[in-house]
Amino acid sequence: MNQADTAWMLIATALVLLMTPALAFFYGGLVRSKNALNTMMMSFISLGFVGVLWAVAGYSLAFAPGNNWIGDTSRLFLRGVGLEAQGTIPHYLFMCYQGTFAIITAALISGAIVERMRFSAYVVFITLWALLVYSPVAHWVWGGGWLADMGALDFAGGTVVHVNAGVAALVAAICVGRRSDYRSSGLAPHNVPFVLLGAGLLWFGWFGFNAGSALTASPSAGLAFTATFLAPMGTLVVWTLLDYTRSGRPTAVGAATGIVVGLVAITPAAGFVGPMSAIALGAIAAVPSYFALQWRAKTSLDDSLDVVAAHGVGGTVGALLTGVFAQKSLNGLADGLLFGNPAQLGIQATAVGAAIVYSGAVSFVLLKVIGLVIPLRVEAADESTGLDVTQHGEEAYVHGGGSSMQGA
Repeated sequence: MNQADTAWMLIATALVLLMTPALAFFYGGLVRSKNALNTMMMSFISLGFVGVLWAVAGYSLAFAPGNNWIGDTSRLFLRGVGLEAQGTIPHYLFMCYQGTFAIITAALISGAIVERMRFSAYVVFITLWALLVYSPVAHWVWGGGWLADMGALDFAGGTVVHVNAGVAALVAAICVGRRSDYRSSGLAPHNVPFVLLGAGLLWFGWFGFNAGSALTASPSAGLAFTATFLAPMGTLVVWTLLDYTRSGRPTAVGAATGIVVGLVAITPAAGFVGPMSAIALGAIAAVPSYFALQWRAKTSLDDSLDVVAAHGVGGTVGALLTGVFAQKSLNGLADGLLFGNPAQLGIQATAVGAAIVYSGAVSFVLLKVIGLVIPLRVEAADESTGLDVTQHGEEAYVHGGGSSMQGA
């Protein structure tokens, strides 16, 4: 047991937990005022249902000894998890830290289906999804599973978190269907300062997400911290230039989105690449996500808050570029394409493909089965009124700022 490592991981765990309320502000500001509380609740509720199920069963399936595909049941209800060392930190703390990842990964999905999915159906879906999709994929990469054996590099969750959630979001958006007023000019964000606040808090928490994934207060954590500091800056610069080129007016929502895309893209590479590679990775990642977002807006796909473009595309690009920029002299594991190991790019592609296929298939089955018991969508009248009132009996703005009862 190492006291410095334990102190750092206590802080990192709190930082990652903060990311879920931060996501609530980021998502909540992007929707109309009549759906602000419902959207924020879709993030907050994951802290309860996904968090409890993680302790009961998810942690065992992800990190208990098992086979190449799934952990066994030896750690159900946290049996055998105590104050003993897991690496150099208490086992309890390691379990909590990993639980914060499961919580926010499930919450990310909500951005694709806000403003029309029934809250009860959503809660059932993300709870089961965290158990049946997130935990197995986490085991494949971080729990000694087959992707780990293959040598896939995913420092903090490009494949496990972002590709996984992005694909589930795409499937959910298709299964739930479009908002009744999709393409309406009234779909603009109701509170852009909330969006900026959420993006800023996400970046703050992401230092725990990435640097904490070293699991030690070590040079590896410092490397990941530096990459997390620099990569979103590169993304923000390129995103702003793209906005200037396309419309001549860089927007605050665009800046916030660019920052998040940069954070997503550097996540799998954070502990494996040098500072200049981090800036380059962030800059490159801006381009496919930016144009994926522009393309989606012209289609019939109603991914409300562009989870697929930001997390699905951003996570995929980041995972693949990890296979390009990884540097063995820094990470001690493997070089990437630029450092003489083109095979690593193929391994990264295999990991991404596996997550896409598995998450997509299981998410589709889960939604269809849940839909047989609980309607996935709210009634048309409830959607028109707003989900704050109809799903929760509350309003975000009763005095001024636009009442949700007015359908703002």
